[in-house]
Amino acid sequence: MQDLKFTVTAPVKAGATVTAKNNDTVEHTVTADDGSFNISIGPGKTATFTAPSAAGDYKLHCNIHSQMTGTLTVQ
Repeated sequence: MQDLKFTVTAPVKAGATVTAKNNDTVEHTVTADDGSFNISIGPGKTATFTAPSAAGDYKLHCNIHSQMTGTLTVQ
């Protein structure tokens, strides 16, 4: 995350550990629209979560900044 935007760089394997890094100066969440993952990340910090176990495209958003949306592709 940087400049209030998600940058998802590549697909991940089902069930993999995903590390998200917050390069902004404010807190963000990484929240799946379907509720399958939800983490908070402080400014300048990293956090991990487990990717869903089923392949597909998972829409995500930040609960704090509604303009922040993205998609995590799970293979």
